[in-house]
Parts: sequence; structure tokens; C-alpha cells
Amino acid sequence: MAGRWMDLGALNARGLPGADALGVAIERMVTGIASSVESERGLAARLNYLTKTDAGYEAMDRAGIHVSPRTLMAWLAEERIPNKANRSRLDAAYWDLRRRNVAADLKKRLNNHGRGTRIEINPVDQTRVEGRHQRDLSSRSINVRGVWDRAVDAWMNDDYDELDAVWDDIIEDLGSEYDAYSNVSSIGWAA
Repeated sequence: MAGRWMDLGALNARGLPGADALGVAIERMVTGIASSVESERGLAARLNYLTKTDAGYEAMDRAGIHVSPRTLMAWLAEERIPNKANRSRLDAAYWDLRRRNVAADLKKRLNNHGRGTRIEINPVDQTRVEGRHQRDLSSRSINVRGVWDRAVDAWMNDDYDELDAVWDDIIEDLGSEYDAYSNVSSIGWAA
């Protein structure tokens, strides 16, 4: 299981578990409305997106938005503005729905017709580690295939253990020094 450096910061190395970096990298691929939910434009766009489909209403329900149809219509008509708590819930519902709507596209893009996606793995930052304790690590670039459906599903379900298992499968391709990449500074790709 990835994360074998149980006390990563003991010698002042900085990084995060590979599973976390993988989740962050997938999350960065999800784009959406740039305007804040606090702005008139951002609020209207979120309400419009959420009220177009049944899935949007389900996302609002999951986020804890339980208002009367009359109140919802007043929000949509911009006659009333949701309170701060409901604006926050609307934003959470919006991003939940965006994640669900883009999951299939993410799998397709990352699988790349079976060719996979080349990722760059940046090792932990050792700039503050005393020289005698530093490891000789460099950025690694590998092509990853066959794990992307599992990775996106684990990310969608907030399943850290599965993301960790996927990360293990990815770093096994690094050979004997795979353990040095159980924690990383970051990972990235152009998918």
C-alpha cells in the first residue's frame, strides 16, 4: 500500500500521499462556472444548471437544499436571494453535479482509446532536508494504462483506499524505486 513513509515530515521533506495527489489532479480537470456563487451571475448560472434536469434536483437534495417550489421559483426569477447557507449549499450541489456529469468524459480522456495518459510524478520536496538524509529522486514520466476507470470512480466516491490502491498500481511501474514515490510533491498530465 502506498504511503510507506509514515513519518514523511520527520526530516523536513514536504509532500503528500500519491493518492491525494491523484485525487487533486483529477479534480483540477473539472471545470465549471468561474463566477462566485456570491455574484448575481454566478448564482443565476448555478440555479439554471441545477434546475435543468432531475439530476440537478437530486444534487440539491443531497446538498441539503429543502425549499418550497415557490421559493425556488423566486430565486430563479431573481425576486429573492438565497441566504448565505443556501448559497453555499447551491455551490456544493453545483460542483457535485459537475463532477458526476464529467466523470464519463474524464475516463474517456484519460484512457485515450486504450493508449492511456502520460503522467509526470514530481518527488517530495527535499530542499529543507539535511544533505546526508536526502534521497536521489527526480521527476518521473510514465504512461499509465488500465487504471483510469477505477481512479475516476474512486475519486467520485471519495474512496481514499481505492485511490491509494490505484496509486500503488501506478508506481509499481517505476521498478525497484517505486516506494520513493509513495509520497510526492505533485503529479500532472495533459489530458
